[in-house]
Amino acid sequence: MTAQMAGFWVFSLCHLLLSLTTASLHHQPLIIGQDDQEKLSNGCDLFQGSWVFDNSYPLYDASQCPFIDAGLNCQKNGRPDKLYLQYRWNPTDCNIKRFNGEDLLEKLRGKKMMFVGDSLGSNQWESLGCMFHAAVPNSTYSLVSRGPLTSISFQDYGVSVSFLKDGFLVTQENRVVKLDTLSGSEQWKEADILIFNSYHWWLHTGRLQTWDYYQIGNNTIKDKDMDRMEAYKTALTTWANWVDSNVDTTNTKVFFQGISTVHYHGNEWNEPQVQDCTGQIKPIEGSNFPGARPAGDAVVKSVLNSMKKPVYLLDIVLLTQLRKDGHPSKYANGGLDCSHWCLAGVPDTWNQLLYTILTEK
Repeated sequence: MTAQMAGFWVFSLCHLLLSLTTASLHHQPLIIGQDDQEKLSNGCDLFQGSWVFDNSYPLYDASQCPFIDAGLNCQKNGRPDKLYLQYRWNPTDCNIKRFNGEDLLEKLRGKKMMFVGDSLGSNQWESLGCMFHAAVPNSTYSLVSRGPLTSISFQDYGVSVSFLKDGFLVTQENRVVKLDTLSGSEQWKEADILIFNSYHWWLHTGRLQTWDYYQIGNNTIKDKDMDRMEAYKTALTTWANWVDSNVDTTNTKVFFQGISTVHYHGNEWNEPQVQDCTGQIKPIEGSNFPGARPAGDAVVKSVLNSMKKPVYLLDIVLLTQLRKDGHPSKYANGGLDCSHWCLAGVPDTWNQLLYTILTEK
C-alpha cells in the first residue's frame, strides 16, 4: 500500500476530570487493560470485550470517502463478503456511545490533531477522516501533502487532522537508527492532540529492513548484536522523555496506539491448517485469544508506566487479535496483506474509543 493510507495512563472515564491533578500529585498511572488494572468505578474496561454483529454498521460507505488508500478499500478491490463490516466492539461491562463525528468536530473546533507513526497510524487517520466526512458530508474540506506530512482540514470547524509518517519515532539516517535522537518533534509541538504509534517497523527483516546499525551517543551497534525489543524500548524511552519534558498536558492530550495484531499464522488462533488471513470472514468469538500478546506490548506498557506525564494507551491488542477477518488479505490492490485493516473496518473502533475518551464528562 502507499504511504498515505505519562505515568502510563489508559483513560479512566470516571477519573477524567481528576486525571491531571492525580498525575501531578502522585506521578502514578491509572492502568486499564492489564491483569493488575484499575478498572472504572462501574467495573468497565474499554479494551476487554468481544465483537457482536450489528446491522447498523458500518459507520460510513467507503465508496463515498475521498481519503482511503487504494490498498485498504477492500470492497472496491473486489472483496465479495461484507459481514466483516458489520461487527461492533462490545466492552464486557459497559456500553459505549456510537461515534458522532459532528459532535467531535464541535468539541475540537479550532484544534489540530496529529497521528504520528507508521502505516497503522495512517490506517487510523484515514478511518477518522472518513468518519468525519460521513458525519458532515457537505462541510468544506481540503487534503494537502507536504513530504511525510498529510493533513485533512475541515474548514467549517477549523479542525485539522494530520498524519506524519515516522515509523521509528527516532531518527534514521544512512541505514543507522539513532535510538537517542528524535526525528520530528518540532512538528509534534504544533498539535493539540497527538496519537503516536510505533512497532511494526522494528520487526522488519530482509528487503523491508531499512537499517543495519543502531546508534546511542557515539556508540554504534550492529542490528544482530542488539535485541530488537531492547532497541524498541530504548527508542520509546527517548520519545517518553521528550513528552515528559516538552508537553504541557493541561493543553495537549497525548495518546499511544497500542499494538495492532497481524494474522499470518493460523496456529496462533488454533487453526494450524490455515496459513494466513485469506478467506477469513468472521471474528473469533468471545473475549479470549488463544495466542500470546505481541512481544512489544509489555515494552509499551513498561515505558508508559515509567512516565511522569499522562499518556492514554489505546490498548487495541485484544480487539485486533480477535479480528482475523478484518484485513485486506488478497484484496489489497496487489500482494497479500494480513497486517493492515480494510476501511470501513476495525480502525473505526479505535476512533470510537478515542471519541469516548475525548468526549466523556
